[in-house]
Order: sequence, then C-alpha cells, then structure tokens
Amino acid sequence: MAILDDGTAASPTAPATFHRGRRVRPEPAPAAAKPRWLRVRAPGSEGYRRLKRLVREQGLHTVCEEANCPNIGECWHHGTATFMILGGVCTRACAYCNVEHGRPGPVDPGEPVRVAEAVRTLGLEHAVVTSVDRDDLDDGGAGAFAATVTAIRSLAPDCRIETLVPDFGGSTDALDVVLTARPDVLNHNLETVRGQYRRARPGGGYDRALRVLAHSRRHRPRVATKSGIMVGLGETRDELAAALADLRRAGCDIVTIGQYLRPSPAHLPVARYYHPDEFAELKDEALGLGFLHVESGPLVRSSYHAHEQADAVAAANRAAP
Repeated sequence: MAILDDGTAASPTAPATFHRGRRVRPEPAPAAAKPRWLRVRAPGSEGYRRLKRLVREQGLHTVCEEANCPNIGECWHHGTATFMILGGVCTRACAYCNVEHGRPGPVDPGEPVRVAEAVRTLGLEHAVVTSVDRDDLDDGGAGAFAATVTAIRSLAPDCRIETLVPDFGGSTDALDVVLTARPDVLNHNLETVRGQYRRARPGGGYDRALRVLAHSRRHRPRVATKSGIMVGLGETRDELAAALADLRRAGCDIVTIGQYLRPSPAHLPVARYYHPDEFAELKDEALGLGFLHVESGPLVRSSYHAHEQADAVAAANRAAP
C-alpha cells in the first residue's frame, strides 16, 4: 500500500492528494493542449550524460532537475548547469515551483568545495549557484552562498559566478554576506506581477524582491543585477508592463521572461500560453525601458543562456561613456 506525503496510507488506485509536499489543487488543468513551440526533445546526448554522472558522483543538486526545466537537455549538453546548494528541500511552498517542500536537513559544510570541484572539472566559464529557501537558518543560507563563491574563485579563478539568491527574509545583512564575496551577477527573481504575488508566492513579497535588487545596485554597483518573470499565471499586459518598469527602477540590468508551465496538479494551473510573437513584443518593451539585456521566449528560464546574458552586460558596460 502506498504512503502519501502526509504520512497516510492510500490504495494503489487512490488519486494522489499530495505532490512533493504540496496538496493537489482543485483547479482543473487548462483545456487547451500544450502548443507546439513548447515541445522539446528528450535529453540524452553524451554531454548531458557526463554532467548527470558528475552531479550524482558529487552528491549535488541542480535546479535543472528539481524544477523540471525544459532546457535541461540543451544546457547540460553544453556543460552548463545551475547548482542548487543547501539541499533539495525548501521551507516555502510557492504555488508554481516543483522543488520539494518540507523540513530541510542540516547544512553540509563540504558542499561548497564539491560544487567548486564540479565547476573546475567541467571547465565552466560561467557558473550559476542557487538554493532552496532556508528560513530555518539564521542567515537564510547566505554564508553557504559566500563559501561557495569563495571556493569556486579558489579552484576555478577564471570562472564568472552568478548567484541566484532567495530574499533571505528581507535581511540586508544576509544579502551583504553574499555581496561581500563578490559574485559577478546577483540574480533574484521577481517571478510574477504584484497582483498574483499572494496567490503564487505567499512566502515572499513583491516589494521585498525589488528591495533585494535595489540594495545590491546601491551597495555593489559593479555587480550586475538580474531578475526573471513568468507569464501565464493570469496577469494582464498592463501588470507585466508595471513589473518590468519596477524592475528597471530597482536598477535591474538583465531580465528573463518565460512561459509558466504547471509541474503537477498540486501547482497553479496555466491561465494561458503566450505566443512567441508576444514574447518578442515583451522583449522590445523591456529593451525600451533600458535593460541592458533581455531574454524573452516560451522556454526561457532564469539561467537560460546565462553566459551570453552576462557577456552582453559586460560589453554594454565597456561601451558606456
């Protein structure tokens, strides 16, 4: 007999009531089929298999797997991965995210070096480091981010480092711990518009997310700032325009815009699928606001083409008077 996530027993034919720590939602799945532009080839190249072996051997987590990223085949084929530190269990239960929700285990002090060794083995030129939310820790995990940046600098000094950080509960002291380690890019995703925040990200805050980016811009202006937005949760175009304007006012250099895809029946349903032409329009709109680089498309995720995004910002900064 199967055991459900809440610890109760269920018959093999009973419908699941929990998925990765989240209760299945009553909202139905959208009637429309997933459009053709969201279909991707199943991964399986030699580069993909090599990175998968390395992740397993080192006992590492990647957000590529945990979040069911549709680009995992392409990115892993090219030797690019987003390392997820501080375990694979998140203290928050955002209604769009596939990462497991629950009680995390203890912090692994050897993890930063193992991540750095993986970066060196892969010969990465741009490494992305993110984490689950760790509201159980006094510093929200900021010390682990700093230790990982320091370890990568030691073992792979030529590698550019992007930190995709949580909001640390709004603690600027914790954020400063990460910034003092001097990552090349400070990324914190806004994720959605103000009107959808309580529904999609109840553990976070729209203005709090903007303050993370604004604080980084004020206190470490030479560190590029980056954020991302999902579309398809029920937002309006006016709300999207307002969110992009808010990000730019916060000093954000890079923005990614991608389609929300429902990971399971325990997550928010897709309100609608945006056409590629609409993503092109959103890109033009964002560039018009002054972003140095915009990545916008149905399959775009925060770390998609992260190396090229950072290159574009570096080139723009060099060209600035």
